[in-house]
Amino acid sequence: MLTIKRVPTVVSNYQEEKEGSAEPIGCGRNCLGKCCLHVSKLPLYGFSSSPNSPKSDVFLSQILLAQWEERMERGLFRYDVTACETKVIPGPQGFIAQLNEGRHLKKRPTEFRVDRVLQPFDPAKFNFTKVGQEEVLFQFENGDAVDNSYFLERASVEPTKAPNVVAINVSPIEYGHVLLIPRVLDCYPQQIDQESLLLALYMAAEASNPYFRLGYNSLGAFATINHLHFQAYYLNVQFPVEKATTEMITLAGQSGVSENGVKVSKLVNYPVRGLVFTEGKSINDLAEVVANACICLQENNIPFNVLISDCGRRVYLFPQCYAEKQALGEVSQELLDTQVNPAVWEISGHIVLKRRTDYEEASEASAWRLLAEVSLSEERFEEVKAYIFDATGLVEMKDEVKKDEEKEEQFDGNVVEPMVTPCFQEGCLVLQ
Repeated sequence: MLTIKRVPTVVSNYQEEKEGSAEPIGCGRNCLGKCCLHVSKLPLYGFSSSPNSPKSDVFLSQILLAQWEERMERGLFRYDVTACETKVIPGPQGFIAQLNEGRHLKKRPTEFRVDRVLQPFDPAKFNFTKVGQEEVLFQFENGDAVDNSYFLERASVEPTKAPNVVAINVSPIEYGHVLLIPRVLDCYPQQIDQESLLLALYMAAEASNPYFRLGYNSLGAFATINHLHFQAYYLNVQFPVEKATTEMITLAGQSGVSENGVKVSKLVNYPVRGLVFTEGKSINDLAEVVANACICLQENNIPFNVLISDCGRRVYLFPQCYAEKQALGEVSQELLDTQVNPAVWEISGHIVLKRRTDYEEASEASAWRLLAEVSLSEERFEEVKAYIFDATGLVEMKDEVKKDEEKEEQFDGNVVEPMVTPCFQEGCLVLQ
């Protein structure tokens, strides 16, 4: 049997509790399980889903970050991420390197399959119902008929449905690193559907700040917990993938876009091949197309990562194969020694390094070598793209492909200042 020895990232202070029991471990100490949650009061952020509702950065700057900093003052994080060194690597791509030596400490071995993107939820393993309520920042719910977003410091959890919660990641990659956990009590496995993706898009739109992004890792693409969640954080510099050139794929429809207004492009001259979905007549249209694409990949057992960018108006989709290559012994020992697991943030160009020597010697060439191992081959990518287009009802006009030369503003300097603001083959098994 092929195995990979991998270090799990601890995202909650309750993750190292003993596994093996399906019973909630938080009883009597305010966990997120059914034993405690429905009799608790948690902060509530109600967002407006109206397209005409005004947006501002009040969500990010005054609520999420204030709550996050309060948890930092209480000592709930495993290290001070603001003390981590970060730099922009010289070169055209502008890859961002961070030295985060604390992220791989306090390891806990556990078994986790990597050859199946779809796996059932296992209540005996760590999941977010075992998180303590002190790690929760707030509930994140659709305010339905409200025209403006609102925040309540204490609100009962609605007994008829499981809440969406935003919690800290106790092993943060960046300032404001949080987890968005849709319908936490429903215990969905790590699988995207339209409802969960729409929720993530609403969060990005509500933040109304281009430096706040959400990411998603499927099983087999370095998700370490099989309980549905997105990650998000704030980094006040563009990701390299956001600056990459794209080629618009002309679709059968008016002006070369889909019937619902969604545009599809592919990345050009970037180490990881991927698709870019933008706009749409509504946020629901974008969520539907991207969710159907993700569902297609899940059902075809193709690992993938998702980056939600530009305040929810742009979504990057990366089918990937690094874990498969790793299990088959096709990744060089030099790359394995770095202990870097190329998930959504690394693929987007924000590379978290765990050894000082790797950080000091980081170059555009070394970053490119790592990410190139993640990417599907050109031939395989075109096959997967065809699956996605078939599943989403998109039809490509192959004789018309035009290049989108719009590139985001370049950032100068080598140092990023910290934010200051109140199919796989059978038999692959990963040992996390």
